[in-house]
Amino acid sequence: MQHLAWRAGFGERYPVIADWTHKRRKQIVSKILIGPAKDETTPIKIIDQSDLPDYRKKKDLDAETRKMVQQMNTQGIKDLNVSWVDEMVRSAHPLREKMALFWHGHFACRTQNVLFNQQLLDVIRINALGNFGDLLTAVSKTPAMLQFLNNQQNKKAHPNENFAREVMELFTMGRGNYTEKDIKEAARAFTGWAFDEDGNFVFKEKTHDEGVKNLLGKQGNFNGDDVLKILLEKKATAQFITAKVYKFFVDEETPDTEKINTLADKFYNSGYDIKELMRNIFMADWFYDSQLIGTHIKSPIELLVGFRRTIPVDFEREEVMISFQQVLGQTLFYPPNVAGWPGGRNWIDSSSLMYRMQLPSMILYEKDFNIQPKEITPEMGMGSYKVTQQVNEAAKKQYAKKIKGVIHWDDYLQDYKDVTRDELAATIANTLLQNSKNVSRQILENYADITSREQFIKTVTIAVMSTPEYQLC
Repeated sequence: MQHLAWRAGFGERYPVIADWTHKRRKQIVSKILIGPAKDETTPIKIIDQSDLPDYRKKKDLDAETRKMVQQMNTQGIKDLNVSWVDEMVRSAHPLREKMALFWHGHFACRTQNVLFNQQLLDVIRINALGNFGDLLTAVSKTPAMLQFLNNQQNKKAHPNENFAREVMELFTMGRGNYTEKDIKEAARAFTGWAFDEDGNFVFKEKTHDEGVKNLLGKQGNFNGDDVLKILLEKKATAQFITAKVYKFFVDEETPDTEKINTLADKFYNSGYDIKELMRNIFMADWFYDSQLIGTHIKSPIELLVGFRRTIPVDFEREEVMISFQQVLGQTLFYPPNVAGWPGGRNWIDSSSLMYRMQLPSMILYEKDFNIQPKEITPEMGMGSYKVTQQVNEAAKKQYAKKIKGVIHWDDYLQDYKDVTRDELAATIANTLLQNSKNVSRQILENYADITSREQFIKTVTIAVMSTPEYQLC
């Protein structure tokens, strides 16, 4: 059951897993999909429009005010990062946040405007388990995405193809299912899609191309909404999205084409119901095949969130989580490019694996943060080189500082109160690892502090979390 807990969230603690062993799969999966009773997606709000200077007057701002706005945006994005991670850690509906993390990579976007980031995150979290068509439309109309993919510059006299290309290539059908002519025609249809000074979507009729378009075998005076509907009518879209979901939640290294095709057909026939797609995955017997268990390399966010959901920690400076993200190679709101994070084996190299294994003792023993964070590379064409460098410099300031925080060991120790001393090491290893057979119980016993039951649990837990096997789920 820990396999399901990690793939559908960020792992669960021993009492939850023990409870699940007495329940039917259908009951557990339904609970995971629905979340707690009367669960509502509470927006993560860092800043209000009124907190920033009037953007309608941005051209008239003096240099000092511009600098202040830039600093507020940079700090705001950090705060948004920390707040979302905190929501992942504390959420009673981890699948929603895990699904939102998936869509955050699928709809990869960079903007230095904290309000735009905040709005896009809200759209993704609200629609994470809803209807893909609704999610696609809502994301496509956010100022963050319209700005990032240059659709503000897409006008009938001078079409800009960037937005149309990425919608087809990365958001819906994938390469090989459209032509350059289709991109040009779709770009014409998306003319007029823009946003106002307050970040609201607007359709500018004067800049929209009213001519007839020929797109993917259809002809008409299409607008942007029409294009999205046409893309959703194509089974290639269901196939592309299902394949990405399968790789993220099931198996990235050897995806099973036959299983993906079956899931894609059901996804398409459901009208793109994301929750039903996930139900079909989690209810399938093959999902629990031993060959799929413990084969997924945890992304940096999965690793960090899973760690903190297991052992609650309140850091003196929560921004240290951003430094952890940079060292491990996945900083929220800073995807490496329009395709998002590559994932899989790309998460691991010699330095990052060593750091991953040092991280538990570094946090739980309050050791020095002695590894330099990896630099975030400025996105090409964003004009944000200076801002990106400021983010990198801020992360480096954590170097050589002690990681201070309050570790709530009591909550964790209570999890094992009914486990006998002889079974403690095995129970902890079986809870934290998917393939615990590779970790010697004798070695755990030898390295554990046996001066007290509490110290034994703590030291065995840290030892298990410091293994290569803990990097997998």
